[in-house]
Amino acid sequence: MSKKPTIVVGMSGGVDSSVAAALLLEQGYNVIGVTMKTYSFDEVGGNIGNETSCCGLDAFNDARMVAVKLGIPHYVVDFTEQFGKFVIDNFVDEYLQGRTPNPCIICNKKIKWGELIAKAQSLGAEYIATGHYARLSFDEKSGRYVVARPRDEKKDQTYALWAVGQESLSKTMFPLGELTKPEVRAIAEKFGLKTADKEESFEICFVADNDYRRFLKERNPNIETQLADGNIVQDGAVIGKHRGFPYYTIGQRSGIGAHKERMYVTDIDAQTNTVTIGRGDDLLRKELVASNMNLVSRASLENGMPVLAQVRYKDTPASATVFLEENDRFRVVFDEPKRAITPGQSVVMYDGDKLLGGGVIEKVNY
Repeated sequence: MSKKPTIVVGMSGGVDSSVAAALLLEQGYNVIGVTMKTYSFDEVGGNIGNETSCCGLDAFNDARMVAVKLGIPHYVVDFTEQFGKFVIDNFVDEYLQGRTPNPCIICNKKIKWGELIAKAQSLGAEYIATGHYARLSFDEKSGRYVVARPRDEKKDQTYALWAVGQESLSKTMFPLGELTKPEVRAIAEKFGLKTADKEESFEICFVADNDYRRFLKERNPNIETQLADGNIVQDGAVIGKHRGFPYYTIGQRSGIGAHKERMYVTDIDAQTNTVTIGRGDDLLRKELVASNMNLVSRASLENGMPVLAQVRYKDTPASATVFLEENDRFRVVFDEPKRAITPGQSVVMYDGDKLLGGGVIEKVNY
């Protein structure tokens, strides 16, 4: 009988979570595999009958086959109600406010490090583990759990972890933090896991066809009749009409008409139903205001503290200064202008490789 704790591994049916389970089992932990059902394809549409993304039937079957191969128990748990409330409803609401949401952030906080931890505890587990590429340690001096970038910089997933709290991190393990993706696939081959060569999925999981406009329209059939024919504005002048502002996002080039030069969406005003377009340089901004701050590796930030900051998942970290405001709001001022800073996305701050924390971008200052 294992002397080590019981761990629930969130198994998505991909190679990363499969290897996380295999490694923990090899290390002597009592491992339970859990796959989360977070939506139904007949409700979200776009790919009915071809459930190949995470949370689809193929994912459930792959996770179960890996669990059978490893000889561990496996359960599918239904979080569709919670996911719909916290993630999908927020996704739609944000677009209807002229913002571009990041559903993975909310899913991590509310579902993977909320509902999954509760389920793990009901199964007698002390920890959860995932296939995220991130490093986690405990700093005795500060008494805090520290999240840091992984060894494989190309697979760094710390950006999406800024909203996970200390209590949740205290019950978490990231087995892949010191591994590269090729090493993970090699380990899967060694264990004979079906997912060793499985391709990764990059789309939003509940928008399997990657057409968020189709998704929004099906969720809100009146979106075009209510919001179409708003103004497209350039340099203060109305130059055309749009299909509805939720169909646009900052930095977008398509759907704004033909022009003599490359033009981009530079601003969205939900109150006036206006989409503003401009040239590439018009996307450059140095300052943003964010809310809902959560701190990870430090208990507090100093006002005027220098940080490295990212404004999207694949963004290059850039030098900036953070200024604290009331009600968990803060300003980030970049040393050099950043391109296409987008309300609704997250700004995430680092001290070197350590994740300091982050927040949701509320507005961009001109």
